[in-house]
Amino acid sequence: MFARLIEINAKSGKASELARTINEKVLPILKKQTGFVDETILTSDTEPNRIIGLGLWNSREDAERYQREQYPKVNEILSPLLESAPVIRTFNVLTSTTHRIAAGKTAA
Repeated sequence: MFARLIEINAKSGKASELARTINEKVLPILKKQTGFVDETILTSDTEPNRIIGLGLWNSREDAERYQREQYPKVNEILSPLLESAPVIRTFNVLTSTTHRIAAGKTAA
């Protein structure tokens, strides 16, 4: 399993609208992508304009295809609400209790 972590800073006072836009417009796009597993959205309890998205994918290839083919559209949807460009980091998932992945059993 593969993960994409996206760090987003909303414009002042726009965090709720941004979270709603992610739920209403971005999640439907993600759910249609081959290899998409799950998306977790986190809002900071100390930084009111900060949102983190953790997307899980079956493989790096699935996540990279999304990045190439659909992410530009997603970024266009979100950009009017963003203070700065999102920061995206990628990771291999080593362990997940929710997805029953044990250390050492990850996809290559």
